[in-house]
Amino acid sequence: MNQALPEGAIDDLALRRFLRTEVEPHAEHWEHDRRVPRAVFDRAAEIGLCALMAPYEDGGRGLRLPELVDVFKTIAYGDMGFAFALIPHNNLCAAIAASDDYAHRDALLARLVTGEALGAFLLTEPQAGTHASSISTTAVETATGWRLTGEKAWITNAPHSDILRVYAQTEPGSGSRGIAAFIVEASTPGVIRLGPYDMLGSHSIGAGGFRFEDAEIGTDQMLSPPGVAYRAAMDSIGLARVLVCALALGVLERALDVATERVKSRHAFGARLADQQGLRWLLADVSTDLEAARALTMNAARAIDEDLPGSMVTTAHAKKFAARAATRGLEQCMQALGADGLRQSHPLARHLAGAKMTHYLDGSTEAQNLVIAKALFD
Repeated sequence: MNQALPEGAIDDLALRRFLRTEVEPHAEHWEHDRRVPRAVFDRAAEIGLCALMAPYEDGGRGLRLPELVDVFKTIAYGDMGFAFALIPHNNLCAAIAASDDYAHRDALLARLVTGEALGAFLLTEPQAGTHASSISTTAVETATGWRLTGEKAWITNAPHSDILRVYAQTEPGSGSRGIAAFIVEASTPGVIRLGPYDMLGSHSIGAGGFRFEDAEIGTDQMLSPPGVAYRAAMDSIGLARVLVCALALGVLERALDVATERVKSRHAFGARLADQQGLRWLLADVSTDLEAARALTMNAARAIDEDLPGSMVTTAHAKKFAARAATRGLEQCMQALGADGLRQSHPLARHLAGAKMTHYLDGSTEAQNLVIAKALFD
């Protein structure tokens, strides 16, 4: 007899069935096609994956950050890019839900949590990545609202996004103080969806860009005013960094499982590969890194969830280590597979590209070192 799920929880069996039927068989095709079909997101919404961070009373799942880590780790075990594509959408749900004074809150949230609309986070620009306060996209006030002009780059899930959280400078030269956040429908005249990027891998992330050519929006479409928006953006990125750690855990766990099963089933020179001390110790080291990355990730998740002092530094440690452990571990596991690790039938090459991306997503490894060093020396 199945026990009833806790309020808001994701059905683990349904999640694994979704990954087994909708993600695993198609992930390699997504790499070739450079996109994930929109219908996959519709089916993801059916099991609650588009409502993870919205409050339960608003139709969401209301999951805490440690619970989100487990969910995103599980999705990344199947495909890291698709897992990350769900993060900005869910982050937007949380931001909309927290804005009780936003005029369109209820109607917009209803579209997002059901997956009718997909959301995106537009902060990065072609010349403004880690230095986000230097964005040049402008929002000029008009008699009826605002006029947006500029370009955004490296936008996750760009091919399918309907609702855009756009960060723009309202007072050029004022740095982060002048940045505001606006909710913009992708169908707005003057909003141009640019083509997808051709990358090393993980094309299921849906990376692309948007250009704004005098796009007119209403006064009531400002989500966060200047003086508030930039801090809100940094909070969203801090949370997303922990979830990037979860993605690193997922791909590393998958690699270790594949490599372990492989060396247990193969023989060479009259003995099991699993009995070769070199391979045993190689994978034992990967297992240790996985456990350490998991501990650091959960520590960061609790720190942010409980708003503990120093959570930014705790998160920087976790993201830096998890990304490095995943990349190094994928390489070691592929080495344990030998030449077969290059075959399409083994997903490790695809996961290796995903592991490499974790070094850049929501703040590079070098940016994490800036945070850590500042805590040490300033």
